[in-house]
Amino acid sequence: MTNKSKHAGLGIALGAALGAVFGIIAGNVGAWLAIGVAIGVVLGASIRRKQPECPQCASMHQSHTAMQQRRTS
Repeated sequence: MTNKSKHAGLGIALGAALGAVFGIIAGNVGAWLAIGVAIGVVLGASIRRKQPECPQCASMHQSHTAMQQRRTS
């Protein structure tokens, strides 16, 4: 659950920053800030990865991730 709020918060912060920049350039900060926050929420929600639902899948996923990390190291 903490990952969910972390990614959403990061998306909102990035969206607000980009919205403020575009708003200053375009001359309408309020509208662009709102658009940036909305886009940030969508991006933050899409960043999250779906977790395995059953214990067997979780253990397979964990071992697969460990094998991939060994290959890249």
